[in-house]
Amino acid sequence: MVAQRSLTDRLLGALRLDDATFEEVEADPAATAQAALVVVATSLVAAVAAGAGSAGAALFAGVGALVGWAVSAFFAYVVGTRLLPGPNTKADWGELARTLGFASTPRFLLILGVVPGLRAAVALVAGIWVLAATIVALRTALDCSTGRAIAVGLVSWLAQAVVVLLFLRLVVF
Repeated sequence: MVAQRSLTDRLLGALRLDDATFEEVEADPAATAQAALVVVATSLVAAVAAGAGSAGAALFAGVGALVGWAVSAFFAYVVGTRLLPGPNTKADWGELARTLGFASTPRFLLILGVVPGLRAAVALVAGIWVLAATIVALRTALDCSTGRAIAVGLVSWLAQAVVVLLFLRLVVF
């Protein structure tokens, strides 16, 4: 039976990079909706902090974040379970999606970027924190070492970047 901690408790656990929180989220299929909410909410916070003032820009940011999250989870799933699996790796897309969704929790800090002079520092801190949370999320969902989680994250990101660049090349040219 999966413990049912509150969304707030899960967010705080994700901020603390707490393995138990990521394990709980991984094991709880109902947490997929919470992970999606985290992704959309953090993208809206980022849009507000960046000065996007229109509802259309906010909607685009939210939809784009959801699509990016799903695609990132797909690439991490393929790389982590097919190309670079660990000896104990057994995961599905949902487990990766949930843990990676919660890994974006530190992006809530981007709202502090509205304070004059803090935007770059806040973005740097939040970016490093998200990176650390992503490694914990991958390590948890894939039941692998930190080194393998870093490798999966890097290869997944590179594969996704290649696909995006190819898509943009087809669309633009």
